[in-house]
Amino acid sequence: MDINETIKSQLDENPVILYMKGSPQAPQCGFSAKTVQALMACGERFAFVNILDNQELREALKVYSNWPTYPQLYINGELVGGCDIILEMSESGELAKMVKEAAKQAEA
Repeated sequence: MDINETIKSQLDENPVILYMKGSPQAPQCGFSAKTVQALMACGERFAFVNILDNQELREALKVYSNWPTYPQLYINGELVGGCDIILEMSESGELAKMVKEAAKQAEA
């Protein structure tokens, strides 16, 4: 499977997925840690991919998303943004609303 097919497959299979450095239990950068905290506060499960484990994926995702930095959050296959955007959305309540809606749709 080519790397872009891998990315598409991950996005199709996970309504909420975070591409990050490290894991939610052990983030390997401050931006990933802050993003994980905001996502966990939503109270729904989310998938993650440690981009440090796969150099090819890390580079391909930057091109795929046209977003140069990590973390990158996708909801229902769409790029939501990185740390700053996620934190703003978390403060406004918009993030929890989007995450809960994606989780509800996935259950249906």
